[in-house]
Amino acid sequence: MRVLVVGTGLIGTSVALALRASGAGVWLSDRDEATAKLAADLGAGTVVPDLRDAKGIADIAVLAGPPGVIAPTLALSQEYGVAEFYTDVASVKVLPVRQARELGCDLSSYVPGHPLAGRERHGPAAARADLFLGRTWALCPLPETSPDAVAAVTSMVLACAADPVTTDPGTHDRWVALISHAPHVVAAAMAARLAPDSVPADALKLAGQGLRDVTRVAAGDSALWTQILSANAGPVAEVVAAVADDLAAAARALGVSAALLARGDDPPEPPEMSGSLPDVTGLLDRGRAGVARIPGKHGGQPRNFTVVQVVIADQPGELARLFNAAGAAGVNIEDVRIEHSPGLPLGVAELSVRPDQAPVLLDAMEAGGWPVRR
Repeated sequence: MRVLVVGTGLIGTSVALALRASGAGVWLSDRDEATAKLAADLGAGTVVPDLRDAKGIADIAVLAGPPGVIAPTLALSQEYGVAEFYTDVASVKVLPVRQARELGCDLSSYVPGHPLAGRERHGPAAARADLFLGRTWALCPLPETSPDAVAAVTSMVLACAADPVTTDPGTHDRWVALISHAPHVVAAAMAARLAPDSVPADALKLAGQGLRDVTRVAAGDSALWTQILSANAGPVAEVVAAVADDLAAAARALGVSAALLARGDDPPEPPEMSGSLPDVTGLLDRGRAGVARIPGKHGGQPRNFTVVQVVIADQPGELARLFNAAGAAGVNIEDVRIEHSPGLPLGVAELSVRPDQAPVLLDAMEAGGWPVRR
């Protein structure tokens, strides 16, 4: 397989690295020569200085850029004849497809695509060859798209170790508004509450994993996310408005409770407490139900795991020693997170394992000298 990646940011370079690992020949192109060179230095492929000199260089051209540049790049790439088939990795599909039609692009060779993977960092230096491992990769073939184009791009997706899922552009954009774009806005709104004029630095010393989880994706590239959100504005607006309605109802209920407390009334005791804040309790219950629906490991059914907490020193090799001990005990660690202890050279590793393996892991950890919580 010969692939030309046009755009060597995080996703484009990750595609290139994944394909190189699978044995494909990869060429790279970017408007910023330094960015393309960095991707090449990372082993992503060979730089093509000018697309006009790249006729027939690839079987597939992967257009890796924000939604607004996909159609013009597709038109230019087809004009130069750089590949037989074309796909893109933009996170919005309706806008690029509409613009491609308006520009008169050859849609028979074009398979709109979107890998559901990413990081809060950007640029080729953040790229990873395993970024798409086991992740969903949406393919949105058009009525005009040829079966050969779909087959070729599907093979490329599988070579990246991703799981191809076929849908249409409109459905895709509604789905990603809910599972990706609106969550980014919500995370940014929460992170914006942490501005220096709103919260003193001392308060953030109390920050735990919950705040980090809620705000992590807000560290993404603002310019890129502005383009993504504007390109999918309608579906995102619907989800954000629904979330805002829920938050407004919760705020009103909490405001009533705060007024009662300010008046000197004692807060209700459980279980009566939930009955005094039905909007809040209902939101929390619906939230728990929603979390339970999120697919589990490898996209399968959600599973309940037991969390084993182990105190570890913040020093080189400690995690490797911990994982080796778990492996020697025959325990598979399904997930892991680390809760750091502010001001101390310690942390708590939270290891998620199958419930039947928790006692075995606890015994192994204690035998290895780690303090554990039973």
